[in-house]
Amino acid sequence: MRREMSAGALPSPAPRWKPASNGVTFRTLSVVTYLRGLDPRLPRAVWALELGGVVNAFGNGFVYPFLFIYLHNVRGFALGVSGLIVATNAAVALLAGTAGGATADRFGAKRTLAASLALLATAFALFPLVREPWHGFCLAALVGLANGCFWPSYHALLAAITPAERRHAGYALQRVSTNLGFGVGGGLAGLIAISARPGTFTALFLVDAGTYAAFLALLVLVPAGRTEQRPRGQASGYRLVLGNRVFLALLGLNVLFVTAGYAQLETLPVFAKNETHVSERGIGLVFLVNSLVIVLAQLPLTKLVEGRRRMAMLGLMTVLWASAWVLVFGAGLWLSALAATAVILIAGGIFAIGECLQGPTQQALIADLAPDHLRGRYMALSTSSWSIGWIAGPALGALVLQQEPLALWPAAAGVCLAAGAGGLLLERRLPAAVRRTPGADFIPRPVEPATEAAAEGMTARASG
Repeated sequence: MRREMSAGALPSPAPRWKPASNGVTFRTLSVVTYLRGLDPRLPRAVWALELGGVVNAFGNGFVYPFLFIYLHNVRGFALGVSGLIVATNAAVALLAGTAGGATADRFGAKRTLAASLALLATAFALFPLVREPWHGFCLAALVGLANGCFWPSYHALLAAITPAERRHAGYALQRVSTNLGFGVGGGLAGLIAISARPGTFTALFLVDAGTYAAFLALLVLVPAGRTEQRPRGQASGYRLVLGNRVFLALLGLNVLFVTAGYAQLETLPVFAKNETHVSERGIGLVFLVNSLVIVLAQLPLTKLVEGRRRMAMLGLMTVLWASAWVLVFGAGLWLSALAATAVILIAGGIFAIGECLQGPTQQALIADLAPDHLRGRYMALSTSSWSIGWIAGPALGALVLQQEPLALWPAAAGVCLAAGAGGLLLERRLPAAVRRTPGADFIPRPVEPATEAAAEGMTARASG
């Protein structure tokens, strides 16, 4: 009977479903359009470099979370000695950074990166042979030397092979690759490492060494990038870089960002465990949520910041970080362990959103301020500002935790907000061409930061 009615004079019910079908099609097309809009539109060379970055971060996740455990629990070194060995890496990297930047400028970022990867592969392949503390100190110093060359050359090469108008997307992709690789690597390593079985740690170190070798092989797919010859009669050393007062002010702000922001992620587990009674599993979940938010939100937020004021985005970042620390403060002040776990999880997610704003903003700004022939040095000093923050932040945070644990988080929030306000004041001194993140509505004109830096230096000498 229904067939006869549908075949007769009565209207067919099929058209009733057509608008719904169109709606589904429209929504599908909207999703596809949205996903296409997230395409960072980067050259193949950048994708090849970031593939190496994922592999490298995967290996780092295998080793760095468990290095202290290996030295103390497996090799039996005292806690203080193990801590000094781990700290040797950071200290040597800080000292070697300036030489690494100069090497990248003189011999090329790609060659410097390749040499650093070879050193890192060698050092971590030898870590299973550590039997005495001096073995650990020597290898940690070698790792620090290599890291001091790795980061300036890596960032300089990324800037060299990425069009200026897409650098923010390149550095955002680097954040995604780092968090994805480190998170997956750390999770898998946690399933492998057993303190009672030293052979499991040997496997971790050999996998890490292999990832450095794999990254080195992938460099074959990456060009050296365009380099600019030093103009005749112009200085090429750190004197010219240090004459750029705007750049130095930006580095000072970054020290505050890292000290009161990123570095307090190292004190958070101790506070969460001892003051809010969050379990180890809960603490691990906080960092998992943090990494997942970055992986999922980085590219959409990168699209959001295009065409917007860079210092305003960094200011918003500090507001988000301050909000996260206020939540942690509240968790320690009022809440039970279960409620505190939930609140700190939310804080970790909010902090990650702030990280997503910083990723495509700050490092791209530094790359835009740097002339090609000095980019390695600019990146070296930028890396040093991170190192200083990572050294100062946990040290100061530990002192405050020891005296008054709850005071740490309002203090860190206040420093974050003050640094954000300082960034807004610095904005007027930035060259107009670099104040906004490039996007469809804003394509920056070329800027000559070296000339401006030299001019500032001459003005300062004339007034001195």
